[in-house]
Amino acid sequence: MKVIHISDIHFTIPGERMGGLNPHKRLAKALDDVNENHSDAARIVISGDLTHWAEREAYEALRDVLAEQTIPVRLLVGNHDNRETFLSVFPEQETDALGFVNHSEVIGDNSFIYLDSTQPLTHAGHFDADRCAWLQAELEKAEHARIFLHHNPMEIMLPAEDQIALVKEDRPRFKALLEAHKAKIDYIHFGHVHAPIHGTYCGIPFSSVPSTCNQSYPDMKEPKLLEGGPMEPAYHVLLIQGRETIIHQIPFNWDGPLFATGAEWEDWSKPVAAE
Repeated sequence: MKVIHISDIHFTIPGERMGGLNPHKRLAKALDDVNENHSDAARIVISGDLTHWAEREAYEALRDVLAEQTIPVRLLVGNHDNRETFLSVFPEQETDALGFVNHSEVIGDNSFIYLDSTQPLTHAGHFDADRCAWLQAELEKAEHARIFLHHNPMEIMLPAEDQIALVKEDRPRFKALLEAHKAKIDYIHFGHVHAPIHGTYCGIPFSSVPSTCNQSYPDMKEPKLLEGGPMEPAYHVLLIQGRETIIHQIPFNWDGPLFATGAEWEDWSKPVAAE
């Protein structure tokens, strides 16, 4: 099974730029690349920061773009989103009983669990007791599961970014859930940090995907200021076979040269200078 993971698309009102870039053109290029090269994907997951300023016109523009997609799309909300405005434009979006954009689906024997880790008026992640109760119920009934959320649920050793990770008061509860069910959780996927970061947490592998817009710079000393720039964007292709996962990072915006070389030993021999 193939799944496309995209994040932090930061849509604006059409015509407005964000961070010096046009987020609409960036997503269009990403989706063009997906449709050309990965039309066999089972899902496209866009894990939050669907918009930059949570304006209704931005959500409407996104709705119009996604209406043209043939690959099913799953949406999460992020810290730049507004849950109520999002739901007013995407009324078909599934939510939990409390109105959080927590939802899940079973594909084959995989439970894909999509989490709402947002809280109004803060960029940090939140996942309170009610949301954890919902997740616990989903994990208990899953044969094995894959979790998508916007915020990094663990510290990633970047002090500035860790200011807006899942908040400290919610982290132990969330971590305890992961520990209790780690034998059935195959992977954790998130966005938010605008960078490719990979590791394990509670014995579970995780990965974060770059943004389709600006990227963050991994400054391990800066304590407060988030640093970044217009570095190359990317999305992830998840290749899932049973409980095994391979992740390819696709630099969809690259329009420079590509060089084709054979794989035989002689193809990499040092050229002999002409006499």
